[in-house]
Amino acid sequence: MEELTGASSSSASSYGPSNFDVFLNFRGEDTRNNFTSFLHRALKNSGIHVFIDNEKLWTGEAIGPALLRAIEGSKIMIPVFSMGYASSKWCLLELSQILHCHRSNGQMILPIFLDVEPSHVRHQTGSFEGPFRKHEKHFEPHIVKSWREALRVVGNLKGWVLKADANG
Repeated sequence: MEELTGASSSSASSYGPSNFDVFLNFRGEDTRNNFTSFLHRALKNSGIHVFIDNEKLWTGEAIGPALLRAIEGSKIMIPVFSMGYASSKWCLLELSQILHCHRSNGQMILPIFLDVEPSHVRHQTGSFEGPFRKHEKHFEPHIVKSWREALRVVGNLKGWVLKADANG
């Protein structure tokens, strides 16, 4: 976890040299082939340079340097919280790094709550509760604590609450 919290970031302006305008953080199984792909396409079609994950970036159990650079080098981070989001350690690792960069460099976080209530994200209830019981058994307490903190802080930010079956 020190790799995440101790990640260095250069700062030329308020958030350093940017490789991307937007970093998308989402659980692929839940939203890759529907909402997130539509969001990604709409942003790209508007001329916005977007980072969307590529599983090839992930090697072993450590969050990859390329992924860390993408988070650090993005101006805006958009976490898409979905029903299965909390079951993904990758989503939670990225979210912890997103919060770190937000606090250190001032990058903007614009959360989207897709079929989940912001209060469930903040308090790890609803679809977030069960996965955290499992995480507490499989990960060090300080790691789970950092994930809970990231969800609490980002869940308190103003964002969009959307229903997956809503038109548009």
